[in-house]
Formats: sequence, C-alpha cells, structure tokens
Amino acid sequence: MRLFQRNELLMGNRFDLGVVGDDEVKANQALEKVIIEIKRIEALLSTYQSDSQINQVNEKAGISPVKVDEEVFNLVERAQRISELTQGAFDLSYGSLDKSFWNFDQNMKQLPSKELAKNAVHLINFKNIILDRTSGTVFLVEKGMRIGFGGIGKGYAADQAKKLLVKEGFMNGVVNASGDMCAWGKRADGEDWTVGISNPDFPRDILSEFSLNDSAVATSGNYEKFVIIDGQKYSHTIHPKTGFPIHGIKSVTVFAPFAELADVLTTPIAVMGVEIGLHLMNQMNGVACIIIDDMNQVFSTKNIHEKSLALAS
Repeated sequence: MRLFQRNELLMGNRFDLGVVGDDEVKANQALEKVIIEIKRIEALLSTYQSDSQINQVNEKAGISPVKVDEEVFNLVERAQRISELTQGAFDLSYGSLDKSFWNFDQNMKQLPSKELAKNAVHLINFKNIILDRTSGTVFLVEKGMRIGFGGIGKGYAADQAKKLLVKEGFMNGVVNASGDMCAWGKRADGEDWTVGISNPDFPRDILSEFSLNDSAVATSGNYEKFVIIDGQKYSHTIHPKTGFPIHGIKSVTVFAPFAELADVLTTPIAVMGVEIGLHLMNQMNGVACIIIDDMNQVFSTKNIHEKSLALAS
C-alpha cells in the first residue's frame, strides 16, 4: 500500500490531500474529484467571487432575503447554533468588519482608538442573521452587514473531501486544510495518523503528538497572522464585541469528530478565554481541547490524558 498525495491552493489556503491504496490511477482520479469538489464549495461560499450566493446575501443586506442552496442554508444554520452556544463569541457576521481596519501588514504602525474599534464592529450581530427554512432564505437585517465563512469553511470543505474519498472506496486517508485536519483509517505503514501540537513561540517545535482515529483537529494561534506595535504582539483574532485583538491566549487546539466542528470552535474559545472556554468544552461530548496562554501555561479538557504537554517559561 502507498500514500498518494496532492497539494493544492484552494479557498485561499493550502490543502494537502492523501489516500492510501495500491492503484495510482484510481487514487489520482479520486483526488482530482476532490479538488473539483472543493472548488465548487469555494464558489458557493466565496466573498471574493461576485456571483457567489454569499455575495448576493451580503449585497441584499437590509433590503431583502436571498434564496440559497440547501447546503448553504444548512451550513449557516449550524454556524448560528455555535453562535448561540458561545453567546456570540463565534459570529458569521464578522465579515462586516472593514478589512482595512485591522489589516495586520507591515504598514500598520499604531492602534486605532477604542471608539473607532467599537464602531467598526457595530454591525457584527449573529441575531440579525435571519433564516427562513420554509423559503430557504438568508436575510441580513442591517445594511452594511456581511457574512463570511473564514471560521468554518475550511473545516466544512475538509469533511466533504473525506466524504467523497470514502465514497470513492478509500478507507484510509487524510485531508489537511491549512491546519484543519481530518484523518480516517491507517497510514500506509499500518500505523495511526498523528498530529503534533506546536509550541506557539517556535511553531516548528512539537510539544506532543496525538493519534487521530477517524477524527479531526484544528488549531488557531497568534503566530499565524499578527502585527507588533510598540513591542506588543496583536493577533489576527478580533473580539467581536470590542473590535480589538484578543489577548491572553497564544493557541487553541480542538479535537472533534468532524473538521467543521473543530474549526468552528477554535476562535470562540480564544475569544472566551481559558476558564470559560474550558468549561464549555468540558460540557460537550466527543470533543477535547488544549489551550496555551500568554504565560506559556498549558490547559486542557478533562478528557486529554497526555501528561507531557509543557512549555518552558
């Protein structure tokens, strides 16, 4: 048995796709189908493609509901449930935030005022995303509102990729969507798929490895995208209520049965903080979490049994 792989830039991120098998032609055909499928999902959810259903929803904000495919409706509905669960710490209408406000590039030399920051997030409110299942429509109540799938789309695509590959007969494989990863079956050598938890200060250093047995994992860290102003690091994760980057947490890793669920939980846990985030995760079945705070302390849910996770202060 061999591992057959494809690496593609999709949805603005690197996707690493792999299946274990003995037929190279069949494997490559299946991987090509997956790439086509992810491009299809991107076309549905993209905020950059003018003709996407999501752009139509955004353009009609404050004007009228927009009918969307059942697939899109269901994804928005699931995202809304996470918003309710996290009391808005996750919010699809985060897309309303002006990208020029926090651009995290080298041109950003100073912080905006708190008043400007607060004003920038005034349109972020998941309760103003109205779903009508009977008509299959999505309506954004206020003009200027925008929804985006940056916190859930990659995970959803990874799950759909796995589903297609299994349908194609591959009972062993892995999909890594820039850190949103799902794996099933075994590697070519018969061993479990594994994932490493990185040191946020030195991402190439692995603190510990965990097996992925027909499950998924996602990590969000302040080392992925940030800006340093007056010696202080500000991460790309913005608190939806304040308009300022969160602080106190360097990275969040979530293990879950599906990549979509792992993906969608990382950001709200970072927003909620260690205590509230762990409390929420400890109430949920089938999920686990590891949090590293700004003091390099490592916290985990009760169902994480790995004892060697530790960072030097």
